[in-house]
This record gives sequence, structure tokens and C-alpha cells, in this order.
Amino acid sequence: MADTPGPSNLVLQENVENKENMDLEFEPEKKKAKLDIPTTEKDHKLEDRLSGILCCAVCLDLPRICFQCTNGHLMCAGCYNHLLADGRLKDESSTCPNCRCEISKSSCTRNLAVEKAVSELPSSCQFCACLLPRNLLSHHEREQCQERLSTCKYSRIGCPWKGPNHELKEHEKGCHHPNKSGDDIMEAVACIDQQAKDATQLYSRIFALLSCEKITFNDLQLKPYRTDDFITKLFYETSRFSAFNHQWVIKARINNDQKNPALTTDRSMSYQLVLKGKASQPINISFIALKGPYGEMLINPVVYSQEFSNENPETEYKDLPIHNSTECNKLLASKTINMRLIMVLSSSS
Repeated sequence: MADTPGPSNLVLQENVENKENMDLEFEPEKKKAKLDIPTTEKDHKLEDRLSGILCCAVCLDLPRICFQCTNGHLMCAGCYNHLLADGRLKDESSTCPNCRCEISKSSCTRNLAVEKAVSELPSSCQFCACLLPRNLLSHHEREQCQERLSTCKYSRIGCPWKGPNHELKEHEKGCHHPNKSGDDIMEAVACIDQQAKDATQLYSRIFALLSCEKITFNDLQLKPYRTDDFITKLFYETSRFSAFNHQWVIKARINNDQKNPALTTDRSMSYQLVLKGKASQPINISFIALKGPYGEMLINPVVYSQEFSNENPETEYKDLPIHNSTECNKLLASKTINMRLIMVLSSSS
């Protein structure tokens, strides 16, 4: 049992506590001086601490476009789409890398406050290493930075020089390519002419097809399905649609990483046009896949042709010429893929 203070002890304690009020000459002990706690420069800067808080949970980089799960964990747009694409390929629900809650197009939302905060955080220029707010960095690197990589204005006639922008004028004054002979210049111009010729031929062919008499436009939705194999594979297929008094179907598949879709690889898509039913005579079709009116597909138009018959009712898988694997992940992250198919019935390919 604890000892209890006696009456004399209580009086003594009270006298000590009240001494400050009773004695006019009493002075309390001096307060301890505040000591400066040494901190590193990184810990001291607010922007460095915010960078660790606002970074993407997957790649740990600051997101320009930011999504969040239902628990508030942040993901940049590229990682978010990649997670959804991996889930689609593996036929599993995609989950947040932090809390493992389910993520989807409907459950995740944009975090505009984080996007605005990140746009004000400083980042270093890749050329001169100066610090600028992220919302000004792109313009600086493209137009203002004196160390940005520049090419000689005579590159079109073969000059290979590349260097910092502040050395460009001095180089162009002494560049010897303008003094080259016509034969030397023509070799460099021939490559440029060939590229322009290929582009012109493509668009000329598209314009010629658009002027044909028998042409159809079909806005289609590619929906995801799984094969019946022991290890199922993802494929896409549209509903049947009509064109030139026949029924058709578009099928699509994912290339390159079916075995291990969790790995980051150069994903791509290919598609085929399939004739359903019997054809009384061969059907010569030219077709072009384009972005649908409500789709997000970034695609370069390519014209394919095929003569369909009962013995040859489908094309080989053709490349769906989307820009890159990032665009492929965006398509896989969506529930459906919207596309527009232009078909032209012609007598010759």
C-alpha cells in the first residue's frame, strides 16, 4: 500500500507551490533555450515531401493525369490503364497496388486537386537542369531552353548536325552543305521525296475509294471474350453487321504477351474481317479501320484488300495500326472498343 503524505508534508508542499505567489522576490527557473534541430535540405523542402506523397503508387513518378481508387491511393494514367489491361488479359479483377481494392473505369475517379498541385511542383529541365513549375516546363524545353537539342536548317539536304540551341546559329554560318553539288543534295532529297510519295499514295488511294459507287460505313463495338482452351485467351469480336447484302464480323486479338500479360511489353492488336454465310460469286472488298465516333483509338489509316469466296471467307490477321503499346493498354482498359469500318466493293483491288 502506498505511503500517504502526513499533515506536515502537505503543508510543506503547499508552501513550495505557493512560494511564487507569496514571495515578491521569487524568480522561476529560466526556460530552456530553443535548440535548432539540424535537418537535411531534402527534409526541409516542402516540394520534396509533397513529391513523395503525391507520386503514383506504381511507378513512383508524379502523375500529370491522376486517378485514385476508392480508398484514395493515386495512380498515373499510364499505370492505371496498364493495370486494367493486365486484368483484362488475365481474366481477373484489377486491384489497387496499395490496398488491393478492386479498380475499374466506374470505381476510379480523376483527382483534379492532385493534378493541379503536381503542375505547380518544380521539375528540372532535361537539357539545362534548371528548376521550373511542371506546367511551364514543356514550353521551356520546346521553345526557350538554350541547351535544347536542335538540328541544322539544312538537315533536309543532308546535314547531320545536332547540338545545343545556342550553338545553332554559329554552325549554320559555317555549314558546308549549302555549297554542295546538286548531285549530293539530290541524294538527301530523294529520301524525303519517297516519304512524301508514300503518304500521298495512301491518301490518294483513300480518296479514290471514297468516290466509289458501292461503299458502306459501319460503327462497330469490339467486345471481349475468352477462348475455351485450358489456358483461356482473350479475343474480341463484333456482332454481325450487314454490308453489300452479306453478313460480316470483325475479330481482333492481342499480340506479343499472351503468355505473361503482367510483363510490360510492346503490346499490339491485329484484326480480321470474316464473311458469314455463302457467297454466290467472289466479292472483292477493300476496307479501312478508323477511330469510332465515341472511341479513343489513335490510329493511322491503312487500306487492306481481300477477295472473299466460299473457299476464302476471312482475311489473315492484319495489324491494327494504333500508335503504340500505351494506346493498346487504353483500349484493353475499356469495356468495349469502338471503331468505324469503311468497306468498298470494287471490281479490282
